[in-house]
Amino acid sequence: MADDGPMEDYPTEIEENLNDFESSLSSVQNMVQTLVSVSRSDNLLKLDPLDRAKLDLMSAYALNSMFWMYLVTQGVNPKDHAIKQELDRIRTYMNKVKEITDKRKAARLDKDAASRFVRNALWDPEDKKREDTAEHPQRGKHIRFS
Repeated sequence: MADDGPMEDYPTEIEENLNDFESSLSSVQNMVQTLVSVSRSDNLLKLDPLDRAKLDLMSAYALNSMFWMYLVTQGVNPKDHAIKQELDRIRTYMNKVKEITDKRKAARLDKDAASRFVRNALWDPEDKKREDTAEHPQRGKHIRFS
């Protein structure tokens, strides 16, 4: 980047930041070219609806974020622009998708198993007496040998 123009066009203190920005920009450009080169309909057919929503939201958020950066480079305050509301709207939907994903991952309660655990964990003295007499009919009777 230092060879692109005379050094007096920008302060030397920001040269490293500009180099980082240029490398990041080329990285984003390569990713966008990769996404554009692949048929979108082929990729979407392989995904379930939740993954499709994630992909669409990620794409919309990335494009709007790049537009935000463009506005900043043009000297426009993006906080006063409609792009802020759009990014907030997309973030809201991303949170909804995250909640759905978290609900899928959450442990589910097996009501039948839980009721068996509770039933077997609670000790009922009447049940115990019945079990003891059923298993050992002679229990409780003393036999004396003289």
